[in-house]
Amino acid sequence: MNIMLFHSTYGLRPAVHAAAERLRAAGHEVVVPDLFEGRVFDTVEEGMAFNEELGRDEILKRAILAAAPHSARGLVYAGFSLGASVAQQLALGDEKARGLLLLHGTSDVPEGASVDDLPVQLHVADPDAFETHDWLTAWYLRMQRAGADIEVHRYPGAGHLYTDPELPDYDEESAERTWATALAFLESI
Repeated sequence: MNIMLFHSTYGLRPAVHAAAERLRAAGHEVVVPDLFEGRVFDTVEEGMAFNEELGRDEILKRAILAAAPHSARGLVYAGFSLGASVAQQLALGDEKARGLLLLHGTSDVPEGASVDDLPVQLHVADPDAFETHDWLTAWYLRMQRAGADIEVHRYPGAGHLYTDPELPDYDEESAERTWATALAFLESI
């Protein structure tokens, strides 16, 4: 499977490279673009400030440019938090998208979005201040109306970016369950 993996608002950190290596070890081709052009951040606040300074349109433009040379092969879009929201936007706009793997994040679903049984898997902490229950319920219903085939996996007690071992949110048990489930999902596509 060809996977386009987007980083979180922290930037392209070692955990993203480790995730890409895990996916490659399972036989997938993985591209990991650096949407922040080398900038990484120690706190979510610093990352979010840079994200706002850069602007959503610029981030999406960089993501589209990174994906364009690979999209003809049919990509699975994937990402962490901010990167998940970027992956979702690209997958919903790419008729050749093969799947969508969302780790710790979602995005608005545009009115009129339409996909043909796009396989979607979401992994999220429960509770998660960035992905509240009300938001996720509305997101699920909008994605379902758009035609996505959705699985949602919640991890009680985990922090927002629980798969990143360098962050305080890290939860080893939840992270390992996430990766086992995500790899099975990718094999099923």
